[in-house]
Amino acid sequence: MKRTVQLILTGCFAALVLASCGNSTSLQSYFVDHQEADSFISQDIPISMLNIDTSGFSEEQKEAYNSVNRLNFLGFKSDTTNLASYQAEVNKVKSILSDDKYNDLIEFSDRGSRFVLKYIGDDDEADELVIFGSSKEFGFGIARVLGDDMNPQKLMTLAGVLKDANIDQEQVENVMNFFK
Repeated sequence: MKRTVQLILTGCFAALVLASCGNSTSLQSYFVDHQEADSFISQDIPISMLNIDTSGFSEEQKEAYNSVNRLNFLGFKSDTTNLASYQAEVNKVKSILSDDKYNDLIEFSDRGSRFVLKYIGDDDEADELVIFGSSKEFGFGIARVLGDDMNPQKLMTLAGVLKDANIDQEQVENVMNFFK
Protein backbone atom coordinates (compact mmCIF):
# COMPACT_ATOMS: atom_id res chain seq x y z
CA MET A 1 0.00 0.00 0.00
CA LYS A 2 2.78 2.43 0.92
CA ARG A 3 4.56 1.73 -2.37
CA THR A 4 1.35 2.43 -4.33
CA VAL A 5 0.91 5.80 -2.62
CA GLN A 6 4.56 6.65 -3.36
CA LEU A 7 4.09 5.75 -7.04
CA ILE A 8 0.95 7.86 -7.26
CA LEU A 9 2.64 10.84 -5.61
CA THR A 10 5.72 10.45 -7.82
CA GLY A 11 3.51 10.25 -10.91
CA CYS A 12 1.55 13.36 -9.90
CA PHE A 13 4.76 15.27 -9.22
CA ALA A 14 6.23 14.22 -12.60
CA ALA A 15 3.02 15.26 -14.39
CA LEU A 16 3.09 18.63 -12.62
CA VAL A 17 6.73 19.22 -13.60
CA LEU A 18 6.15 18.23 -17.23
CA ALA A 19 3.03 20.38 -17.48
CA SER A 20 4.87 23.41 -16.13
CA CYS A 21 7.70 22.91 -18.61
CA GLY A 22 5.47 23.25 -21.66
CA ASN A 23 7.12 24.46 -24.83
CA SER A 24 4.81 27.41 -25.36
CA THR A 25 6.67 30.65 -25.85
CA SER A 26 5.92 33.57 -23.57
CA LEU A 27 5.74 37.12 -24.86
CA GLN A 28 8.74 38.02 -22.73
CA SER A 29 10.85 35.24 -24.25
CA TYR A 30 9.67 36.30 -27.74
CA PHE A 31 10.97 39.80 -26.98
CA VAL A 32 14.31 38.46 -25.76
CA ASP A 33 14.70 36.08 -28.71
CA HIS A 34 14.02 38.82 -31.29
CA GLN A 35 15.49 42.00 -29.79
CA GLU A 36 18.72 41.68 -31.79
CA ALA A 37 17.29 39.94 -34.89
CA ASP A 38 17.29 41.43 -38.38
CA SER A 39 14.18 43.44 -39.30
CA PHE A 40 13.42 44.00 -35.57
CA ILE A 41 13.84 46.95 -33.24
CA SER A 42 13.57 46.77 -29.48
CA GLN A 43 13.24 49.59 -26.98
CA ASP A 44 12.68 49.66 -23.23
CA ILE A 45 11.29 53.03 -22.15
CA PRO A 46 10.73 53.99 -18.51
CA ILE A 47 7.52 56.03 -18.43
CA SER A 48 9.35 58.86 -16.66
CA MET A 49 11.61 59.27 -19.71
CA LEU A 50 8.66 60.36 -21.87
CA ASN A 51 8.39 63.63 -19.91
CA ILE A 52 4.60 63.77 -20.24
CA ASP A 53 2.92 66.87 -18.86
CA THR A 54 0.26 65.54 -16.49
CA SER A 55 -0.96 68.92 -15.23
CA GLY A 56 -4.18 68.65 -17.27
CA PHE A 57 -4.94 65.06 -16.20
CA SER A 58 -7.90 64.20 -13.99
CA GLU A 59 -7.20 62.35 -10.71
CA GLU A 60 -8.23 59.07 -12.38
CA GLN A 61 -5.86 59.70 -15.31
CA LYS A 62 -3.01 60.61 -12.94
CA GLU A 63 -3.64 57.41 -10.98
CA ALA A 64 -3.52 55.37 -14.19
CA TYR A 65 -0.38 57.19 -15.37
CA ASN A 66 1.38 56.66 -12.04
CA SER A 67 0.56 52.93 -12.08
CA VAL A 68 2.70 52.46 -15.23
CA ASN A 69 6.42 51.86 -14.73
CA ARG A 70 7.77 51.20 -18.20
CA LEU A 71 7.04 50.27 -21.78
CA ASN A 72 8.76 47.47 -23.68
CA PHE A 73 8.49 47.80 -27.44
CA LEU A 74 9.39 45.30 -30.15
CA GLY A 75 8.82 46.13 -33.80
CA PHE A 76 9.22 44.26 -37.08
CA LYS A 77 9.59 46.22 -40.30
CA SER A 78 8.09 44.60 -43.37
CA ASP A 79 8.75 45.30 -47.00
CA THR A 80 8.21 43.51 -50.31
CA THR A 81 11.20 41.20 -49.69
CA ASN A 82 10.14 39.79 -46.31
CA LEU A 83 6.35 39.41 -46.42
CA ALA A 84 6.59 35.65 -45.70
CA SER A 85 8.74 36.37 -42.62
CA TYR A 86 6.32 39.10 -41.58
CA GLN A 87 3.36 36.72 -41.78
CA ALA A 88 5.24 33.96 -39.91
CA GLU A 89 6.16 36.36 -37.09
CA VAL A 90 2.61 37.78 -36.88
CA ASN A 91 1.31 34.21 -36.57
CA LYS A 92 3.79 33.51 -33.73
CA VAL A 93 2.65 36.62 -31.83
CA LYS A 94 -1.03 35.79 -32.40
CA SER A 95 -0.38 32.29 -31.08
CA ILE A 96 1.24 33.68 -27.92
CA LEU A 97 -1.59 36.16 -27.39
CA SER A 98 -4.23 33.44 -27.82
CA ASP A 99 -3.17 31.98 -24.45
CA ASP A 100 -5.98 32.06 -21.89
CA LYS A 101 -3.94 34.24 -19.54
CA TYR A 102 -4.47 37.20 -21.92
CA ASN A 103 -7.84 38.89 -21.45
CA ASP A 104 -9.36 40.74 -24.40
CA LEU A 105 -9.75 44.47 -23.97
CA ILE A 106 -10.36 45.81 -27.48
CA GLU A 107 -9.73 44.83 -31.09
CA PHE A 108 -10.18 46.97 -34.18
CA SER A 109 -9.00 47.62 -37.73
CA ASP A 110 -8.22 50.94 -39.36
CA ARG A 111 -7.12 51.51 -42.97
CA GLY A 112 -5.41 48.13 -43.39
CA SER A 113 -3.93 48.04 -39.90
CA ARG A 114 -5.15 45.74 -37.16
CA PHE A 115 -4.88 46.49 -33.43
CA VAL A 116 -5.38 44.19 -30.46
CA LEU A 117 -5.26 45.22 -26.79
CA LYS A 118 -5.07 42.51 -24.15
CA TYR A 119 -4.09 42.36 -20.52
CA ILE A 120 -2.95 39.90 -17.89
CA GLY A 121 -4.81 40.19 -14.61
CA ASP A 122 -8.44 40.74 -13.68
CA ASP A 123 -10.97 43.50 -14.28
CA ASP A 124 -9.68 45.57 -11.35
CA GLU A 125 -5.94 45.08 -11.59
CA ALA A 126 -3.69 44.30 -14.55
CA ASP A 127 -0.09 43.16 -14.32
CA GLU A 128 0.59 43.83 -17.97
CA LEU A 129 -1.18 45.51 -20.88
CA VAL A 130 -0.25 44.35 -24.38
CA ILE A 131 -0.84 46.42 -27.49
CA PHE A 132 -0.28 44.62 -30.79
CA GLY A 133 -0.62 46.46 -34.08
CA SER A 134 0.12 45.07 -37.52
CA SER A 135 0.10 46.24 -41.12
CA LYS A 136 1.56 44.47 -44.16
CA GLU A 137 2.72 47.84 -45.44
CA PHE A 138 4.78 48.81 -42.38
CA GLY A 139 5.18 45.72 -40.20
CA PHE A 140 4.06 45.20 -36.65
CA GLY A 141 4.72 46.45 -33.18
CA ILE A 142 4.11 45.00 -29.75
CA ALA A 143 4.11 47.21 -26.69
CA ARG A 144 4.12 45.71 -23.22
CA VAL A 145 2.94 48.22 -20.62
CA LEU A 146 4.26 47.11 -17.24
CA GLY A 147 3.34 48.57 -13.88
CA ASP A 148 1.75 48.13 -10.48
CA ASP A 149 -1.99 47.89 -9.79
CA MET A 150 -2.91 49.05 -13.29
CA ASN A 151 -6.65 49.26 -13.90
CA PRO A 152 -7.50 48.27 -17.51
CA GLN A 153 -10.46 50.68 -17.80
CA LYS A 154 -8.48 53.61 -16.39
CA LEU A 155 -5.64 52.80 -18.78
CA MET A 156 -8.07 53.03 -21.70
CA THR A 157 -9.09 56.50 -20.47
CA LEU A 158 -5.44 57.44 -20.17
CA ALA A 159 -4.73 56.20 -23.72
CA GLY A 160 -7.24 58.69 -25.11
CA VAL A 161 -5.49 61.56 -23.34
CA LEU A 162 -1.97 60.43 -24.25
CA LYS A 163 -2.62 60.55 -27.99
CA ASP A 164 -2.88 64.35 -27.67
CA ALA A 165 -0.26 64.73 -24.93
CA ASN A 166 3.03 66.57 -25.31
CA ILE A 167 5.48 63.63 -25.34
CA ASP A 168 9.25 64.04 -25.55
CA GLN A 169 9.77 62.88 -29.15
CA GLU A 170 13.47 62.10 -28.62
CA GLN A 171 12.54 59.06 -26.55
CA VAL A 172 10.48 57.46 -29.33
CA GLU A 173 12.35 58.83 -32.35
CA ASN A 174 14.28 55.59 -33.02
CA VAL A 175 11.04 53.63 -33.17
CA MET A 176 9.33 56.14 -35.47
CA ASN A 177 12.33 56.31 -37.83
CA PHE A 178 12.52 52.50 -37.96
CA PHE A 179 9.11 52.28 -39.65
CA LYS A 180 9.81 55.02 -42.25
